[in-house]
Amino acid sequence: MMRSLGLAAVLLLPGAAHAAPNRPPIPALTDQYLLDQLELGEEIEARADGDLNGDGDIDTVFVVSSPDERHLYVVLSYRAETDIGHQPGGDFKLEPDPLGPADLSISRGVLTIKDLTGGTTALSATYRYRAATTKDGPRMRLIGLDATVYSRTYAHDGSEMSWNVATGDTITTFLKMSAGDGPGYDKLYARKFKRPARTIYMEDTPEPELELVGVSEAK
Repeated sequence: MMRSLGLAAVLLLPGAAHAAPNRPPIPALTDQYLLDQLELGEEIEARADGDLNGDGDIDTVFVVSSPDERHLYVVLSYRAETDIGHQPGGDFKLEPDPLGPADLSISRGVLTIKDLTGGTTALSATYRYRAATTKDGPRMRLIGLDATVYSRTYAHDGSEMSWNVATGDTITTFLKMSAGDGPGYDKLYARKFKRPARTIYMEDTPEPELELVGVSEAK
């Protein structure tokens, strides 16, 4: 696992204390800074920069991968009376068998993570998060989770789920191997229902495949 990167403590920018009232934007974490935190065998798989907490400063999201593990981290900028810097916003483990690097994007305060893992049978997962203010500080809250399990060689049927975690609205669909010309899937038996709205922070992000199986088997 990578070094702490201050994910258990605040990261201060050098010379930031007692800054002038008209402060310049907080610079994003550099690639070299992130690389300096890595352990042997780890690498930065992907990163994205943007404003997640609405303060106009740049926050950073990145994935650290090794042969056995992949871990996503969020680092949020902050401003206090006497200093500026960065602080942890959340982290969680991604599935360890990627079929390519994770796709990270930040738009209008929403962090979207698209991840494809597995082998011949693949799991496509999309996670969406917003920054939330809590008594323990800023934390990333899961607001949406989509998951699809399918065969990359069209050897079996599949299923998919779209879950709005904030409202509980959920849609599940059965993916039937197409009987027409060429390989493909037909989407059948779409089912819309409502689950209890939940507050799920990034550290408690559920496994997409387990959620998909659970809602697909629910009556």
